[in-house]
Amino acid sequence: MQTVVQISLDLTNIPEALETAAMARRAGVDWLEAGTPLIIAEGMNGVRALCEQFPGVPLVADLKTMDGGWLEAEIMAKAGATHVVVMERAHPETIKCVVQAGNDFGIKVMGDNLGAESMVDSARRLEEYGCGYVIHHVGYDERRGIAAAGQRQPSPLDQLQAVVDAVSIPVQAVGGLTTEQAMCSPEYGAPLVVLGAPLTIEADTFTTSQSDDLEGQLRMICEHVHAYGDVGPQD
Repeated sequence: MQTVVQISLDLTNIPEALETAAMARRAGVDWLEAGTPLIIAEGMNGVRALCEQFPGVPLVADLKTMDGGWLEAEIMAKAGATHVVVMERAHPETIKCVVQAGNDFGIKVMGDNLGAESMVDSARRLEEYGCGYVIHHVGYDERRGIAAAGQRQPSPLDQLQAVVDAVSIPVQAVGGLTTEQAMCSPEYGAPLVVLGAPLTIEADTFTTSQSDDLEGQLRMICEHVHAYGDVGPQD
């Protein structure tokens, strides 16, 4: 598929999310993500506000569904989300319910392997259950806890190639990547590039980064990622 740049709006209020999303769209970002903090803080109002402000733009609702799969997917779809996220660590029936809701409401399902004992086996199961995308994800708390213990933080890049090779659906790598690492993920066959902390979001405060010329940096990243063209599975 054509490479995609997605911004993770891991913010806690709607005005800031809309402002950051507008800046990202000007820079060339393709997909918006209503991050988990935004959904927790603002509920479906955050999803609705993004859909109303940016009609026709793909919107990922990252609720990280663990139970009540069909209902949660229905609520997000009716709020305007085009993609929903279900956790592989949920019961298989929950994943199947989200996939069924995706079919019922015409939205895409992304399966997240956060916390899996085997990231590769988890990705395979998500494809088997009918998810359309794999989110290969090393978690926020996991990374920070390991770093606090003086050990090397795990990176999604550690197993990204193995995950990509294990499935026939698009993969995105998430979790503490530097700008350079995120930009190079298409080289592993992962066409979906997610930008969040530390470039666009302050990891400790969940606010928009105050780095100089953030819009210019995003534009450079988008141009670089889009230049890869078609990567991984074809549409």
